[in-house]
Amino acid sequence: MLRSPHDTLSLQGLLSTSLAPNVRNTELRSSLFHREKERQQSLYPRIEKIEVTYVGKSHPGTIFVMNKGLSTPYNCAMHLSEWHCEQSVLALVDGEIWDMYRPLTKSCEIQFLTFKDENPEEVNKAYWRSCAMLLGCVLEQAFKDEYIVELVRAPEVPVISGAFCYDVILDKKLDGWSPSAENLHSLTKDVLNLIHKDMPFEPLEVEAKVAVELFQHNKHKLAMIEESASKDPKGMVKLHRFGDFVDISEGPHIPRTSFCFHYEVTAAHRLPDDRIPHVRRFQGLSLPRHLQAHHTVWNRLLKRSKTLVMEEKDAST
Repeated sequence: MLRSPHDTLSLQGLLSTSLAPNVRNTELRSSLFHREKERQQSLYPRIEKIEVTYVGKSHPGTIFVMNKGLSTPYNCAMHLSEWHCEQSVLALVDGEIWDMYRPLTKSCEIQFLTFKDENPEEVNKAYWRSCAMLLGCVLEQAFKDEYIVELVRAPEVPVISGAFCYDVILDKKLDGWSPSAENLHSLTKDVLNLIHKDMPFEPLEVEAKVAVELFQHNKHKLAMIEESASKDPKGMVKLHRFGDFVDISEGPHIPRTSFCFHYEVTAAHRLPDDRIPHVRRFQGLSLPRHLQAHHTVWNRLLKRSKTLVMEEKDAST
């Protein structure tokens, strides 16, 4: 834990000495997620085979015989090569963008998307989204239990904005606190610990009532559930999990936390939002292990990432 006697309020006394989450809510969400995932898998009591046809550049026309409702694009990549497992960020299943760990439910055509494709837009968006989810996890778990931290959401900001972000509401006791460079570095170290654990991002689509049970203690997430379910024809809500951390996210996400390499929490801004007072927008910058940048370029990107990023709808108001 960092110590900075010059801070009005340093993270000393605020942050846990280890990544200690609010055990009740975090473990409750994860256990409910696991229970629902097992329930959905039980809907396929008899293993039924499907044919998945690979239509990528190498080995086109290869047919995989997979298990309906259980096998994922990642399982298909394993049948191709180690390169496909390490480089594939997303799958394209019958033309639909698909998480690498999302089960396949019918015979289909598949190809894989990487960071080095001619048009990596969807891959880059998934990466930004996943980096924001890592940031949300750390922000919820890093502070001691005596400080209430409410996660609001991870705004979808374009990669060209220069930073990903997560909005939170900190305890009123922290109204006078602004994180120093040391504080941000401490949060960065916590994210790097998550990255090194190499955890998969698991997608799960659930009924709204299940999502409500998971997030019953967070009014901001409950509002997201209502909005998401109202837009879905079947009233479903998409969740994602890595480790024990579960969040509401349309996705898709990168396959594993270890796909991140360079990662830094760079800024925290107070938002002038009358709808939700006391919102802080934490921001960060990251590059995947598949892409490298010279340190001078990285430093320029870091500087840019500290500027407040806004969603398009916010910027236009």
